[in-house]
Formats: sequence, structure tokens, C-alpha cells
Amino acid sequence: MTKSKKILIIGSSNTDMTVRTEKLPLPGETVLGGTFTMGHGGKGANQAVAAKRLGGDVAFVCKVGKDLFGDSSVKGYECEGIDTSHILYSELPSGVALISVDADAENSISVASGANLDFSPEDIRSMENVIKDASILLLQLEIPVETVLEAARIASEAGLYVILNPAPACKLPEEIYRYVSLLIPNETEAGQMSGISISDCDSAESAARALMKSGTKSVIITLGSKGSMIYGENGSEFIPSRKVDAVDTTAAGDTYCGALSVALAEGKTLHDAAVFATAASSIAVTRRGAQDSIPTRSEVDNVM
Repeated sequence: MTKSKKILIIGSSNTDMTVRTEKLPLPGETVLGGTFTMGHGGKGANQAVAAKRLGGDVAFVCKVGKDLFGDSSVKGYECEGIDTSHILYSELPSGVALISVDADAENSISVASGANLDFSPEDIRSMENVIKDASILLLQLEIPVETVLEAARIASEAGLYVILNPAPACKLPEEIYRYVSLLIPNETEAGQMSGISISDCDSAESAARALMKSGTKSVIITLGSKGSMIYGENGSEFIPSRKVDAVDTTAAGDTYCGALSVALAEGKTLHDAAVFATAASSIAVTRRGAQDSIPTRSEVDNVM
């Protein structure tokens, strides 16, 4: 395995409380008979754990509350071997996510962001040297957009490769795209951002082309069980999925982003990185939970 360049992940940390039932409840409906589990989550944290388990040299920066949830999360990241030395603390409670998963592995998620929303641009500016010490920066949107923008700006101007997973989808400032080396939305997010409804490879390519015009240098649109579409300066390429029996898609996208970061940090091409990330996420969907579902490097190498 090639030695990995340093990956910095800035994002959210949540405690996931998951209920699994036969069906997702409709508005006003109560569904009985579920099973309950609790674990560490948050898109930033999931991606950090994925990148570390898959062989990356990973530092994670988030903001947690001074409570049991925050303490437990940080200890969990330390146990994974992630550099947690720059994690911040807030007077607000730690973030919590309430997740419902049905028998078909579809999910719905409600998040009380707590300390994640207390993560400010000033916090980012105070750790400018931490950002400049990395080679790749991976960002998501469960912390304030202005904080993400400041991190992307500092990283881009310092020459880092900046990856943005624009999830959950929201209105982004136009300025941010010129700081982004690689944008990784799913098909729903890409449709919302581009204004193009995605139903097949042709429409995915059209959406990616529209997103490229915003200023980002490359785009990968993940298409769930169908695969992914890469679009960059050399045109487009479709990467098919691996066919598996999915039981829970909760952390599939986060596993994909973490895996892709590791592959790029090892010097792989965008094509090879996407193939590696596809293999990693295909394993994650065969397991239940968020971080519990994320595979190790040896598991991904075995299926490849």
C-alpha cells in the first residue's frame, strides 16, 4: 500500500440513534416493533473513520459539546487512530441524529446539530496552520456554510486538493466553487444544484457539465445502486456499481468520500479512486449502522 499524503477532514460529529422498522412512518403515523441502536455518526466523522480504516493519514476537526455524547465521540475517534488534537468544544450540546431505517434499507434522518452549528469561520482562521499542513481537505455541509467556505478558501490558496461533498444540499455561495478541486454530490443533490433532473447517465452528464461551469475542476455524481459519473477536463466516464444485497445505506456516501480521499492521497487517478470508493461503499451497504458498517482496507482490497 502506497504511503498516503495527509488528509484533513473538517465537519460534523453526531451521536446516531437508530430505529429499524418494517416501514418508515408516514406523517402522523407511529410504527411499532422496531429495534434501537446508538453509535457515533455525523457526515464529517463518518468520512474521517472511513478514510482512517482504509489506510489514510487522517486528522479530524469538529466541534462537540462538553457532555457525555461529545466525550464518547472523541474517544471513539482516538480509538480509530485519528488525529483528534484539534477538535473544538462548545457550550452547546453535542449533535444528535435520529435515524429511521426500513426493511428495504431506505432511511430518513433528522438532525439536532447542536455544537456543529457553533463551528465558525473564526475557528477555521485560528487553525490555518493545521489546514496548510495537510495535502487533501475533505468537507461536507453539516456545519455552517460560511465555515466551509472559509476552510475551502484557505486550503485552496495554500495549494491543497479540496473535496466538497455538498450534503445535505443547500444554497451555496458562488465563490466556493472556484476553491473546490472535486465536487461529489449524489444524484438528488446534483439535480437540485444544477436544475437538471437526473434519471440516467446522459442526464447525469448534463448535470455534471452544468456544475463544472460553476468553477469546480471535477465532478463525481454518485448514482446509488447504478454507479457513479465522473466529469472532468478529459470528459465523462461512468463507473458501474458492484451488485450486492443492501441492508442499510446510511453511511454509503460517507464511505465513498472517505475512500476516494485515501485513493487520491495515494496518487491514484480519479478513475481508479472512484473504482476503489465504489468497492468500499458496496461493502458498507451490506452492514447495518453508520460507522459500524465502514470496511477496513484489507476487506476492500479483497473484493477488488
